[in-house]
Amino acid sequence: MVLREDTENREKQYLSTYATKACESRGRKIKEEKCSIRTDFQRDRDRIIHSKAFRRLMHKTQVFLAPEGDHFRTRLTHTIEVSQISRTIARGAGLNEDLAEAIAMGHDLGHTPFGHSGEAVLNEIHPGGFKHNVQSLRVVELLESASSSRRGMNLTFEVKDGILNHTGSVMPVTPEGQVVKTSDRIAYINHDIDDAIRSGIITADDLPADSIAILGDTHKKRIDTLVKDMIENSCGRPEARLSKEKADAMNELRTFMFKNVYHNEQVKRVEDVNKVRIIITSLYEYFMKNSKFLPEELLMMENEYPLEELVKDHIAGMTDRYAINTYEELFVARGWR
Repeated sequence: MVLREDTENREKQYLSTYATKACESRGRKIKEEKCSIRTDFQRDRDRIIHSKAFRRLMHKTQVFLAPEGDHFRTRLTHTIEVSQISRTIARGAGLNEDLAEAIAMGHDLGHTPFGHSGEAVLNEIHPGGFKHNVQSLRVVELLESASSSRRGMNLTFEVKDGILNHTGSVMPVTPEGQVVKTSDRIAYINHDIDDAIRSGIITADDLPADSIAILGDTHKKRIDTLVKDMIENSCGRPEARLSKEKADAMNELRTFMFKNVYHNEQVKRVEDVNKVRIIITSLYEYFMKNSKFLPEELLMMENEYPLEELVKDHIAGMTDRYAINTYEELFVARGWR
């Protein structure tokens, strides 16, 4: 039998000097008895995967609103791709694969329904704004419980830091968190190119020639190039990063995608974006006026948090179809549906 101590000893023996070892974690906010088999980072990964918030990612938009086809990415498939890329880089660079996987699995738990369109609306109407990475941290710290006796998953410091800082200007404190931060971009830029070509929004010939010459002319080649570059530039170093050449090429692709896909009216048709705005705004206003209809687990916190915070939590946790169904139940006459 391979016990937790055996795994922790292997980490000390085989991982990079700069890797984050499970036995050296800064720990959990609430102390727990150690698992006999799994390290703390492995337990964190399992708690995330078994959570309701993780399952809901299956029915949350990635980029394309209401896509007609079975092969477009969802927030869940994006998460799995980020995890796979992160694990490969971590393994190749001698970093802690379990920590990278746990961060990757949890990084988007706080995303709203309808992808970034939903996030933009909630950011406008909610006092103080809305950021999905901050909400992801709130999910694991408070809203999703791994035990009936306490709130939150009680994850380790390193996993929570990676989830919070997977996007934005602040870098995660661990190289594994830095791997996930870059892997998230590697994944979404390339799979969104794939989806955009499939939908006919762009063609492969439209992609910037300089970037393609450096990274490769297929989805597979670009991922392979970026992963290998990340490994080569992270081995034996305290920080995990891409080379400047590959990072610049990837950023050029990202700029192209924002200009030609993410803001393209065929991807986010005006009428669809307006529907998202109406749904999110209407639900927010309704629950602000009718808080008694919030879920019981949120009502239990009404003396601890402002009502608008709990309403935001409820809406951010909705899947696309649940938000639509709730809107129709509340605002659409039955005979008109």
